[in-house]
Amino acid sequence: MKTIEIDTKSREEIVDITEEVRKVVGNKSGLLFVFSTHTTTGVTINEAETGLLKDLLRKLSDLVPHNADYIHDRIDTNADAHIKASILGNSVFIPVENGRLMLGTWQRILFVEFDGPRRRRVHVIFYETEKD
Repeated sequence: MKTIEIDTKSREEIVDITEEVRKVVGNKSGLLFVFSTHTTTGVTINEAETGLLKDLLRKLSDLVPHNADYIHDRIDTNADAHIKASILGNSVFIPVENGRLMLGTWQRILFVEFDGPRRRRVHVIFYETEKD
């Protein structure tokens, strides 16, 4: 297992962690598991085009606005971050063949912060398969 540390710079942002994750596998084949241990972050696979990333954050904020009279906000003002993270999910699996992440042409592994800025950790676990 490898842990990637990410220092986010704003309350909501998306960080492309594909290259950091890629370093874990070497030239092996198997299954890669990427997992965020934080309840106000997400991990997803999508295109890392700047406009799309802004659209994703904006639409999630439209769906789940900040400071919208959530019960959880009585103890902490980040209920929206928890809800957005639950919608997005906190992990992805990626097949790997001979060291190549089996991602589509434009697919990238994206870490999504909803309650920053903070220091975050993402765990990357590689399950190697036997060779045929």
